[in-house]
Amino acid sequence: MDITGYIIIAGKSIVIYLFIIAAIRIFGKKELAQLSVIDLVFILLISNSVQNAMVGTDSSLAGGIVAALGLFICNYIFKLLLRRSEKFSKIVQGEKIILVVGGKLDEVALKKSMLTKEEIEMAVREHGVDTIADADLVILEVDGNITVLSNDYEHKSVRKRKKPQLQHNP
Repeated sequence: MDITGYIIIAGKSIVIYLFIIAAIRIFGKKELAQLSVIDLVFILLISNSVQNAMVGTDSSLAGGIVAALGLFICNYIFKLLLRRSEKFSKIVQGEKIILVVGGKLDEVALKKSMLTKEEIEMAVREHGVDTIADADLVILEVDGNITVLSNDYEHKSVRKRKKPQLQHNP
């Protein structure tokens, strides 16, 4: 393959990269950090479905390396832009969404986050808080993680679990 073919592979890979970022941004953050079985299968199928669009019929080692190199370069540039431009970062990553304040769930924020009440309840429990009403603050972060703050959580997170002692039978 000539250099033009490799440039086309790199270009197609970058277009797919940009499309996937835009699609994840449009369809919600939870794909990034709150993966369910359905989300995992979806991501695996997306990666498989765009492979041919990136490299076409070129299944050579060089074609794969060029596609990967294009993605690495594009990813590096994106990270630079995210660090240097707050406006670009907000466009690409969005902003945090405050879901619960003082134990009260914000229904508008819940719709905006594309999460269900059950998912928020599960996240609250995972952080050691019994119910949404017991949470002081619940935030959907820009990376898709859910932060839960409460008085009980603060105390529970400070304690480290002791490793179980193994019993030796003589």
